Amino acid sequence: MARRAPADAGYVGSIAWRAGRFRNVADTRAGSLPAVMREFWANRDIRRKPRTALPVTPVRADVLNGPASQALQVTWLGHSTTLIEIDGLRLLTDPVLSERASPLPFAGPKRFTPPALSVAQLPRIDAVLLSHDHFDHLDRDTIRALAGKVGRFYTPLGVGRRLIAWGIDAERVVELDWWQEASFGPLTFAATPAQHFSGRGLRDGNSTLWASWTVLGTRERLFFSGDTGMHAGFAEIGERYGPFDLTLIECGAYNELWPDVHMQPEQSIAAHQLVRGRTMMPVHWGTFDLAMHRWDEPAERARALAAEQGVQLVQPRPGETVRPDSTLQAPWWRAFETDTAFNHATHITQEHGA
Repeated sequence: MARRAPADAGYVGSIAWRAGRFRNVADTRAGSLPAVMREFWANRDIRRKPRTALPVTPVRADVLNGPASQALQVTWLGHSTTLIEIDGLRLLTDPVLSERASPLPFAGPKRFTPPALSVAQLPRIDAVLLSHDHFDHLDRDTIRALAGKVGRFYTPLGVGRRLIAWGIDAERVVELDWWQEASFGPLTFAATPAQHFSGRGLRDGNSTLWASWTVLGTRERLFFSGDTGMHAGFAEIGERYGPFDLTLIECGAYNELWPDVHMQPEQSIAAHQLVRGRTMMPVHWGTFDLAMHRWDEPAERARALAAEQGVQLVQPRPGETVRPDSTLQAPWWRAFETDTAFNHATHITQEHGA
């Protein structure tokens, strides 16, 4: 059963709450800060940003005006921010429409492509789904600007308290534990497990929960992974709620120093298959520099793997709208990378049939 955002931090009833913090089911590994800094230095020559700012495809007029689509369709606004239309309702996932994913306006990861829409350009949003409280998924300025446009906010446990502190009416905030469901018009939302962590400061680590989300419509179903490492819960999600017509799966910001809280592209493809997805749309790439790999590596690896394994993939440009039956887009990002090394990688990818 869904609960309104509580007035205290006691979540004794939560299946993920242990010893005063939220915990993953499995143990997770992470490198120390010095080790991470050494890795960044050792890989300083890798191009983690495109040569120029990426263009944004103008969002279709029918997405912005008039009634929302009855059929499932998703517009990528960048990173993990998507505008979902289903059963005549509009949903937003992890809205971050600011220039930086940071508590500071002058420092921290900066977008290398503008958001496909500003808050002012967005139509009225029926519900926002938040996966966790990291700055690249929960942005205070965006939430405050959205306040007058959103009917309801759905969050994992504890995240709703942050929204209320920022001025969002508590009656519009619903917190869910893993496996809890909430009805919203013709839809059912279910907060499902993820394997990650949380925190926005030095002392609040894992004080709020992280989650993936399932959106169950009258005819179609969508899965949004949020941020996560590979975990056994994917199979159970597929058993309980699959098959899914479209999955939004994180595919970026991975590294061997944090192998359990983000997925390599091979794992992203596997997660899509475990939840019994039909079409996969990679998210969490192409917007912020958050790891030591090339900015376009996630897209290339996912494309090659999907071709090898017969996975139906969509890779829209920022601002582009896709449906579960959309055909695979051309590799648009390659136009911005033309050096010899990348051309060699492209040749290898094409040999694999991508």
